[in-house]
Amino acid sequence: MPGGLGIIPITCVPAEGSFVPMKATQTAIILLSGLLASMPGLAQQKHTVYGTVKDKASGEVLIGASVSLLERPAAGTVSNGYGFYSLTAPTGLYHLVVSFTGHTADTISLTLDREVAQDVSLGAGQELQEVVIDASKNNRNLTQSLMGVQKMSAADIKSIPALFGEQDVLKAIQLLPGIESAGDGNSGFFVRGGGPDQNLILLDEATVYNPTHLLGFFSTFNTDAIKDVTVYKGGMPAQYGGRLSSVEDIKTNDGNDQKYIVSAGIGLIDSHANLEGPIVKGKGSFDISARRTYADLFLRLSRDSTRRNDQLYFYDINAKADYSFGGKDKIFFSGYLGQDVLGINNQFSLNYGNATATLRWNHVFSDRLFANTSLIYSRYNFDAGINTNNNDLTTATRIKDIHFKEDLQYFAGSAGKIYFGLESIHHTLSPGIFNTSSTSSFNSFNLPNKYSLESALYVAHEWSPAKRWNINYGIRLSMFNVLGPGTFYTYNAAGETVDSSVFSSGRVVKTFVNPEPRVSGSFQINDVSSIKASYDRNVQNLHLLNNSTSTNPTDLWIPSSNNVQPEIADQVSIGYYRNFHHNAYEFSVEGYYKYLQHQIDYKDGSQLVANVNIESELLYGNGRDYGLEFYLKKKTGKLTGWISYTLSKSELKIPGVNNDTYYPSRQDEPQNISVVGVYSLSKRWTLSATWVYNTGYPVSWPSGKYDVNGQPVYLYQQRNDYRMPDYHRLDLGATVIVKKTAKWESSWTFSVYNAYDRQNAYTIVFQQNPNNLSQTQAVQTTLFGIIPSVTYNFKF
Repeated sequence: MPGGLGIIPITCVPAEGSFVPMKATQTAIILLSGLLASMPGLAQQKHTVYGTVKDKASGEVLIGASVSLLERPAAGTVSNGYGFYSLTAPTGLYHLVVSFTGHTADTISLTLDREVAQDVSLGAGQELQEVVIDASKNNRNLTQSLMGVQKMSAADIKSIPALFGEQDVLKAIQLLPGIESAGDGNSGFFVRGGGPDQNLILLDEATVYNPTHLLGFFSTFNTDAIKDVTVYKGGMPAQYGGRLSSVEDIKTNDGNDQKYIVSAGIGLIDSHANLEGPIVKGKGSFDISARRTYADLFLRLSRDSTRRNDQLYFYDINAKADYSFGGKDKIFFSGYLGQDVLGINNQFSLNYGNATATLRWNHVFSDRLFANTSLIYSRYNFDAGINTNNNDLTTATRIKDIHFKEDLQYFAGSAGKIYFGLESIHHTLSPGIFNTSSTSSFNSFNLPNKYSLESALYVAHEWSPAKRWNINYGIRLSMFNVLGPGTFYTYNAAGETVDSSVFSSGRVVKTFVNPEPRVSGSFQINDVSSIKASYDRNVQNLHLLNNSTSTNPTDLWIPSSNNVQPEIADQVSIGYYRNFHHNAYEFSVEGYYKYLQHQIDYKDGSQLVANVNIESELLYGNGRDYGLEFYLKKKTGKLTGWISYTLSKSELKIPGVNNDTYYPSRQDEPQNISVVGVYSLSKRWTLSATWVYNTGYPVSWPSGKYDVNGQPVYLYQQRNDYRMPDYHRLDLGATVIVKKTAKWESSWTFSVYNAYDRQNAYTIVFQQNPNNLSQTQAVQTTLFGIIPSVTYNFKF
């Protein structure tokens, strides 16, 4: 209405055959949507086109597809984590342009004189077309407001040479800037100086607490099942929380809703298989992936009869299914089950693993309001057994989460996107269950379970206030309730008990409330360069107790309590980004500074296992992490890959340690370099190579020794005042396609891990020289030399 506020009456009529009963909260959401849509400048004289972007051949939704109007390219958007997009523009004739890397772009003519539902399916593109798409559209690294974000696809992961030929997503992301490896035989990693417990690892929204197989040699994630990996290192979006350093958001394949496909691979130590296909063609699909190692099968052929009953293997299964109900509702179910089994001569056993299940409901409330509702289960178990001299002992630890999430996205047209939602997680931590046999000299006992409720509300706004400016700001309000039952002790600085209280089941012992503001913004200097800055605060209420540099199955998690405060990290970042040669090359440099509060370290000689008073062994203080990250990536042509270099520092200041001065944290590795190259030699042959280097991590080694009753006792003065030797390694790989037709595809993958046989230190221990007892010698253990591998893959 010219000159005034136009009030548009809205009549809500359910579509025939698609009526869904609405609760009061849903009604409120729709009313909010209508209120926002009626605001001046947002929807007056404007209409919306919305829908889902999919792969034409498989029906898989495409995450991060570029969607724009040819006549209004500045008002473009990208599809969300479920392929949904929404664009608003004034009434008129337009051409909708949709593109995604590796696919042929599609242009659709449409008339915006009402709300238009328009799903888009993109076909696979030829190599030349892919280059054109990248050159014209792939500049999101310049325009997006978020900093410290890296994405990897399954194809990226599979192109990198790997240990034993087993592609590993967690080892792949360690090749990115700011992410450092915990060493050989370990999938643990450090992000911008943070510990391994400060990384939130999500598999289809479910938390994975120990993402390793075979004591850290491999990760729990089967590359066959992975669709998309997004890593957040800074400027973390408000919908994520609970960890200080990073988020690794891993999404699995939906499955092909057009035809059935079987693929498999046979390697030296494991085999894997994948089956996908339609439940109802075009409406629902499933995907099942499984793998298993078979070292235990070879043990049964051993000439040593005592080894034939030994066990050494892992297995994992990923399953996912989805089904669409009409055009506005879609249900997903995904699950994971993985287990490691290790047994030595019936004297020692180790059994640990993860299980997750996620049930999700996607609902389109309107052309602008999209909702995802999730109910999530996550469990981690660890069981060990020892049988010696009639002393049978079994021990077990457990972590179990029940998690509810409600995430909503409102596409507000020229005002950008609004994200808001809530979540609540009920944690049950079982720190120790110890059972012994009737003939044992030890008694059975259980450490009490620890219960807590972790909740959060969040809202964020992504918008472009002016040309070349993009801003994302928001706040997350987190609340952590420590719950009974149990006896709760209070300790002084010396670790002495000063108070104790008994709480009944479900009673709140302690509540922590923390606001977590986040803001990030980008300014596009010109068509090829931009600058960005961000600030974010993150709070962590679950803490990993571990006095080594790696993530182990025996690690112990504890919640915040009346003694343990929530960890807090405030991070500021700034960066410069530049693209070259029509966006074929990306360059960035990011600097960051992170201040940490309530960091945890341990008293000298602390006992972390089977200790009911474990909180009395802890020390608390502050920390700081800062550094520079350089990244250069080539995205197109026969040769692709990247180079990353990180210069960083990570320090702690804990009262009572190193004279109350800053000292290096366990994950302080000042320099880190990764070089990744993939070369398409021909249509059949692809070659790849990676080279990595990093400074050795800090360790506490003896500075002297003295003799007590003929036995050496080593003297330690400063914590983390020495370093392991520097680490470097070259890996090589090659893939050859044997046959590729419409119905059958087969290939061989060859790789060489540690090609020049670098003897990298896994451990260094000190002992008396057996040839001269007055001398002390350092003994280095090396885990891997040169390791060749071969895998045969096929698909039909």
